[in-house]
Amino acid sequence: MAPYPHLFKPLTLRHKTLRNRAVFGAHTTNMARDGLPAEAHAAYYLERALGGAAMIVVEPMPVHASAVLTRGNFRHSCDEVIPHFRELVAPCQEAGAVMIQQLYHVGAHGDQDNSWHAAWSPSGGPSYHDSDGSHAMSEPEIEEVIEGFVLAAVRCQRAGFDGVEVWAAYHCLLDQFWMPFSNSREDKWGGTLENRTRFSREILARIRAACGPDFIIGLAVNDEPGVEVSLSRESMGEIVALHDGEQLMDYVTVGSGSYFDFSRLIPSFQEAEMLGVDLATRLKEGAQHALVIAESHIRTPENANTVLGAGQADLVSIVRGQIADPHLINKAAADRSADIRGCLSCNQQCWGRRGRDYWISCLVNPSVGREAQLGGDRFLPAAAPKQVLVVGGGPAGLEAARVAAERGHRVTLAEAAPVLGGQFRLAGLQPRRAQITELIGWYERQLDQLGVEVRLNCYMDARDIQAQGADEVVLATGSLPAETGFQKALPHLAELPGLAHGHMWSAEDVMSNRARLGEHVVVLDEGGNWRGCGTAWYLAEAGYQVTLVTPDALVGKELQRSSTDFALRRALATHGVCFITDAAIAHWGGQGAEVLSLLTGAREQIAASDLVMATVNQAEMSLRDELLSLGSRPHLIGDANAPRLAAQAIHEGRALSLVL
Repeated sequence: MAPYPHLFKPLTLRHKTLRNRAVFGAHTTNMARDGLPAEAHAAYYLERALGGAAMIVVEPMPVHASAVLTRGNFRHSCDEVIPHFRELVAPCQEAGAVMIQQLYHVGAHGDQDNSWHAAWSPSGGPSYHDSDGSHAMSEPEIEEVIEGFVLAAVRCQRAGFDGVEVWAAYHCLLDQFWMPFSNSREDKWGGTLENRTRFSREILARIRAACGPDFIIGLAVNDEPGVEVSLSRESMGEIVALHDGEQLMDYVTVGSGSYFDFSRLIPSFQEAEMLGVDLATRLKEGAQHALVIAESHIRTPENANTVLGAGQADLVSIVRGQIADPHLINKAAADRSADIRGCLSCNQQCWGRRGRDYWISCLVNPSVGREAQLGGDRFLPAAAPKQVLVVGGGPAGLEAARVAAERGHRVTLAEAAPVLGGQFRLAGLQPRRAQITELIGWYERQLDQLGVEVRLNCYMDARDIQAQGADEVVLATGSLPAETGFQKALPHLAELPGLAHGHMWSAEDVMSNRARLGEHVVVLDEGGNWRGCGTAWYLAEAGYQVTLVTPDALVGKELQRSSTDFALRRALATHGVCFITDAAIAHWGGQGAEVLSLLTGAREQIAASDLVMATVNQAEMSLRDELLSLGSRPHLIGDANAPRLAAQAIHEGRALSLVL
């Protein structure tokens, strides 16, 4: 039997036949230049079309000046986008993908710093995107926005798109009209179900009239059972059934989360998988015309095939899975699932970079957003194969060794530890982060298939490296904790007073089981990320009494970018972790820490058996310096170059090996 038979069954969607049931759903890439799709966009989507996606829904286009949300939005109300979209759409269609454009208006949640336009909404509700408000739309303004949707759809058709997907998810303008919480109107646009859905039904009906029968129209909705004011699954079923009964759309996509709860909008590893399936199942049971697409944390071909085989949806949308590995679908079709590079559900480079208003990328796949420069996941052979020695088997070394071998170099990877992964493997031991260890397993399989010679328990000094006689030496030897107790919040203290008392450990000491801890542990987290916060969670889950001290105003400050901070704090609080913010450790006494308030200067003594410091590491430069003294010029990558996060390490490993 062919692998994943349900996933690879063709399907007719209006006038098009989809080659399989996998969709690459809409998501903001923020790659536009001056509001126009550029080379980066075209290469990004083409890589997923070449990788086997049956249908691609290109990121949303705002339909009106009041709809603008991000700096990377496409131009609204402008025909100049048409020729640029043609250059994006046609190659993807030639590669076998059906191409859809999403259209949106976020209503009260528009970013007025980007739009310089007042936000419009049904009844003048507040934004959940920032602290701004909106004004209640007049009837002429309602008509103006409806016309904006129609004209945008016509532009998409002229650009060659096979259809459009109208966004009614996450509490945007359409479902703001649907929801009694945000629609208190007393005219024909509010009150009864028929009135509250009039806006969306008018948009869909007018798009059909303008674009004709050979044009796909989709509708995107979301499930959010944990928010009291959101529409229940029963109400959503009734609303979708009303639209379906009038045959207004050809499919409906079901996601999760919203502006009320960002953590489920793009769910991280902290959330359950397949979050959109429950509502998709309900809608599929009642749909007479529209196909149903299940979306949200459907990560793998196994997930997808299970949902489809159970009849819970007609198609599945795998977004981050195809960001991480654009050839996921083709690999699954060829029974090569073990070669699929799995998404970590970390949100650090997709949602995290987008949250900083950068174009998106991917921690495990540094080609994301750079396909036009780095060639996606298709590597050109090296002009002259070389002998390459990579010293260090953390994420930078693993990627460097893999890509160098993909290009035909003869690669040896030397790792001093008995296992590969370095500090990245330690991160995979934190609660719910086992996807990291799965990724390391993927690297092990790839290196084996590529013929890389992996030497474990192999410490190499400069003389050993020179004796190897490699053409290129890559140092990926990582970084080490400073062990001085230095804190950025107290720059005048080169060392933490009381350091000699001992019982002070690094996060790496804890996660590698080198630390011998007593009952009560203070964790000083300087980074606001998983290194310190995840270690505190690990300790709390193991039964230790934990006090987490941070110089930041809230625990997990850096994790706000990936919308993982609230769920983290909830997990820590559930395990009884005490938070002390805006603070530093002024003194360590061996049996307790003196905590200094950075706000008031007050000092508080916290009894503790051990102090764990999650502060900035130091790059290990001794091997580099020794090699330089011997006349060698090694390449530095990853933490050996500068201590950072895994995304930068993997990127440097890829970038270096592409030019060796």
